[in-house]
Amino acid sequence: MKGLRNSLAVTALLVLLPALALWLFPRGSARGLDRLLLEASLFQTHRSRPADPPPALWTQRLGPQAAPLWSARPQLWWQFWGTHSSAGAVLVLEVPPKTPLPENALRFEQLTLVAPNPLVRNELQAQLRLDRPSLRGLERRCAQQLQRGDAVYWSAAGLSSLLGPLAPLASSLQQGCLALSSEGNRLLWSGEADAARGSLAAGPRPVPRAQTRALAPPTLLALQGPKLELLLRGLLSSGALKQALAERYGLKADALKRLSQSPFALRLSAVERGPFLAGLQLQLRLRDGRSFWTARLAAVEQALKDQGLAPSPGDTDQRLWSRDGVAQGGWRWLSKQQLLLFLGPPPAAVEAEVAEGPASWSLQLSPRQLQAKGLLPSLLPLVVRRAGQLEITGEHPRGVDGQTALSGELKL
Repeated sequence: MKGLRNSLAVTALLVLLPALALWLFPRGSARGLDRLLLEASLFQTHRSRPADPPPALWTQRLGPQAAPLWSARPQLWWQFWGTHSSAGAVLVLEVPPKTPLPENALRFEQLTLVAPNPLVRNELQAQLRLDRPSLRGLERRCAQQLQRGDAVYWSAAGLSSLLGPLAPLASSLQQGCLALSSEGNRLLWSGEADAARGSLAAGPRPVPRAQTRALAPPTLLALQGPKLELLLRGLLSSGALKQALAERYGLKADALKRLSQSPFALRLSAVERGPFLAGLQLQLRLRDGRSFWTARLAAVEQALKDQGLAPSPGDTDQRLWSRDGVAQGGWRWLSKQQLLLFLGPPPAAVEAEVAEGPASWSLQLSPRQLQAKGLLPSLLPLVVRRAGQLEITGEHPRGVDGQTALSGELKL
């Protein structure tokens, strides 16, 4: 009798486990999402809540079909942006096979894709007919994450559309994905990114969220990291910019390389009066010390004079440059290795010295205050622009060039 019970238990497991797996991870969705990800600039997973009304995207794309499909059952659904991102998102969902196709829709594998207009639909249909390589590495992990629950994926094109002119500053995060969750009024995330598409490296070890204090006024943004290369890599990919720095300011390749290796802290602070909305401060720990950089700053001084700026007299530790009596920026030596560069008025207070630190970097900002001053990219999601605080921590695994493990939170 005992053997019979054991046999029945094993049989039940063999039947139930595959059924459970199919319910959690629909077979058709995996193949469909893998293929769609290769055409995506942005891709986001959502969970439906049938008790709530359908989202605006469902109503816009599905019309009268939205309500019955939404209330039928809990399900995962997706927003997809391709090269047509300016036209709006494609709604991606699973519907029963005999359901009539909505306007501007097409079926792909077990998925129904509803485009914003016929042009996007036809373009997407043509792209999906092309042969593409199978997903590997980061892309494969991202596709799996999109099937499991709330998540977001981006490519270089998606990052560029979100950040606009600030995109070169995020060159180390050209492709990546985040798993999302919520706790009270906080949106939490963890994931990975890479500096180039097609990374085959194994997934990085998760990085814990940093325990940080809220930004104190007037600070709007604070970024610190072990190497200024984090910001300079994308900017210095422009040959024209490197040529201008060398010819106009005397900052040649050797100086830029040394500068890129410097630990740094960058802050953006609100300015209540005067021509500036905010002041920018960049504090550096220069490993070569003051003696090496004095000659380089002398070349910069001459270039600024040639542009009509006037230096403040006297103080050898600080140089303040003005135009028509209005401070435009300058620098201040805090010690033999600590240099503070600033744009706008000179900062009244200076943070603690930048030290050699861990391989991680951290970013804090107050989106709501930045938005009020018009200092946020306009295409960032509304939930981000309205948030009180955003925090991101990134860590570069040793021996894996370009890869970053990410964690963070958004406080509403």
